[in-house]
Amino acid sequence: MLVKTGDEDRQAFRELYQLTSAKLFGITFRICGERQAAEDVLHDVYLTIWKRAGAYEPSRASPITWLATIARNRAIDWRRAQTIRRASPIEDAPPIADSAPLVSDTMVADQDASLLHGCLDTLERRQQDAIRTAFFDGTTYADLALAQNVPLGTMKSWVRRGLLKLKECLES
Repeated sequence: MLVKTGDEDRQAFRELYQLTSAKLFGITFRICGERQAAEDVLHDVYLTIWKRAGAYEPSRASPITWLATIARNRAIDWRRAQTIRRASPIEDAPPIADSAPLVSDTMVADQDASLLHGCLDTLERRQQDAIRTAFFDGTTYADLALAQNVPLGTMKSWVRRGLLKLKECLES
């Protein structure tokens, strides 16, 4: 019957299926452990048998041994594939480091910046400009004095008095 299946005899293949499907299903079910998976594997087993029956050599093994080996190997392949594909739930995944600052830190920084700019706005215009240019742009006092056409000591005095007023504002 297996040799005839190898010759693409559909009737022989049908009879072979009727005679062996229960045993081969038992093999696949035992290894897969799931009825649906065992049925899917059994389907693949019979496709393989249909394609390879011509290669069956009666001198090497009995027909049922050859068929059972195919079923066993297919079921084991399925089992291995399931092991590889299984993934852990997302809750088990290690946390991913986020380099972005926390929202709470950002909110505090925004509040501090808002407070600082609000206090800067209360200073005299020349003190505001000197402090902003010196501390936000990195300009030296000497360059500021030159740009404003005032002596360096005057510029330092504007900045110092402005910083004192700024400190008072920030602490209140």
